[in-house]
Amino acid sequence: MKIVVLTGAGISAESGVPTFRDSDGLWEGHNVEDVATPEAYDARPSFVQKFYDERRAFLSKVEPNPAHVALGRLSELLGSDLTLVTQNIDDLHERGGAHDVVHMHGELLSALCRACTGRTPWHKELSDFPPCPRCGVSELRPDVVWFGEIPYEMGRIQAALMRADLFVSVGTSGAVYPAAGFVQMAKACGAKTLELNLVPSDGTAFFDEARHGLAGELVPAWVDEVIA
Repeated sequence: MKIVVLTGAGISAESGVPTFRDSDGLWEGHNVEDVATPEAYDARPSFVQKFYDERRAFLSKVEPNPAHVALGRLSELLGSDLTLVTQNIDDLHERGGAHDVVHMHGELLSALCRACTGRTPWHKELSDFPPCPRCGVSELRPDVVWFGEIPYEMGRIQAALMRADLFVSVGTSGAVYPAAGFVQMAKACGAKTLELNLVPSDGTAFFDEARHGLAGELVPAWVDEVIA
């Protein structure tokens, strides 16, 4: 069985990672337009770099939760028959044991060079504008997909959805495209669909089945069903 799993902010929230936007539309106290657009970076590069430096440093303070670990077990078992796609920019899936995670919105632990477009694993600060290890130009920025930019690996994701037997959405709002449209694409191609979310999402009606509660409880139980 080929499975595509999409995860969103809800799965990492249970590890203590703040969700992208809270109820007042801010991201950790900042307007999204001030920290998550190319225009914001061009206007205030030091401010934006520092914001992501703080997020990067914060990763060392959080740990994978049972949902991440369960998906790591599933990844180990299914190998290439599982395509694990995440909207999250943390590394909790990898630390939970998952292999070949598709980070459609980029990764905090990666730097993107605006000069040569090369990507480099990165665990240090970027606010001192270090040179790119590939080309030597000081044009490294967070390797994060900002508003107005195209998510990564869309071709691979769409191909996986088209051949999937099952599509599962975990901890997502169902409101942000293109990810919000994955359930409809998978269904149109014949896949069964399942939502695992804390509460009903904007897209719950599109799923064949929906289970609501904590990801740390729902995901391990579902994985146990799959591997039984």
